[in-house]
Amino acid sequence: MAKILSQEEIDALLTTVTSGEGEIESQDFEDEKLRSVVAYDFKHPNRVSKDQIRTLENMHDNFAGHFGSALSTILRTIVDVDLVSVDQITYSEFIMSLVSPSCTYTFSAEPLEGVCLVDFNPTLTFSVIDRMFGGHGKILETERELTGIERSVMAQLVNRLYSELTKSWEHLVQISIEQKSFETNPQFIQIVPPGETVVVISFQIKLFQATGLLTICYPYVSLEPIVTKLSAQNWIDATKKKNLAADRSTNKGNLDRVQAEVAAVLLRTNLKMRDFMSLQIGDVIPSEKKIALPIELCVNRRTKYLAKPGLSGKKRAAQVLSVHDKLAEEISHE
Repeated sequence: MAKILSQEEIDALLTTVTSGEGEIESQDFEDEKLRSVVAYDFKHPNRVSKDQIRTLENMHDNFAGHFGSALSTILRTIVDVDLVSVDQITYSEFIMSLVSPSCTYTFSAEPLEGVCLVDFNPTLTFSVIDRMFGGHGKILETERELTGIERSVMAQLVNRLYSELTKSWEHLVQISIEQKSFETNPQFIQIVPPGETVVVISFQIKLFQATGLLTICYPYVSLEPIVTKLSAQNWIDATKKKNLAADRSTNKGNLDRVQAEVAAVLLRTNLKMRDFMSLQIGDVIPSEKKIALPIELCVNRRTKYLAKPGLSGKKRAAQVLSVHDKLAEEISHE
């Protein structure tokens, strides 16, 4: 026989079910709340936005093209420079990624604050040196520091890098690069604290069979004063302004006065060499051309106009009648 529940037992059961559902709903809410939370790593803060990173990519991709052309001229061979990545990491992580002994230069780039860094991979360094000393840029597996002569050779290359880097930055800000030091051990280079964020831009340079990395490091403290300018819109606006200035300069140059030789050809005739050699002052050269026909007006020895000879005051002159039609003349001769 089934047991019949009393009213008190029914109320207690309903109370238990209600509280249980409340716990389930509360638990679901907590789970949903946890899913919306994004973990933030204070060791790797993204202080530069994706839009600003994209602007740096565009700027240094432009630099890669110009520096590749410069290297091809210096090394007298085809050199490919490709932008590999633009990352923001801590300075300690960047230093740990460098090889020792290295070929590393530090430089200032006013008005940017602080000191920046550029590093040549040893494989790339010795391949470039081998090529500049007359070799074929072969891969040299060696672990040693650069000699004085080799450092002088690399200094020429680095100065050209600074020049191309300055041109790449001029779209946003005019920088003045000055080299600070040369180091072979990256552990001795402390341009910022180890935990500071830096933007690392890596390039891959291909020279014959050798391939090496070129790395440029910008501390965030250097980019901070101009970080608001590192936007795609500012990059586009600056590029447009530069193009407008270049077009204005070109048009102004086209409108300036040019030196050109202008000559009027009164007539053309054929003479035998014997008659030409016997010409004397006062001799008359006959021509079949009628005096009423227009003469040719040449600019830089090319016939450009048909004109009528005459006088302007006491000076000989020619009145332009029409533009010379070379095609119509060729058809008439045929």
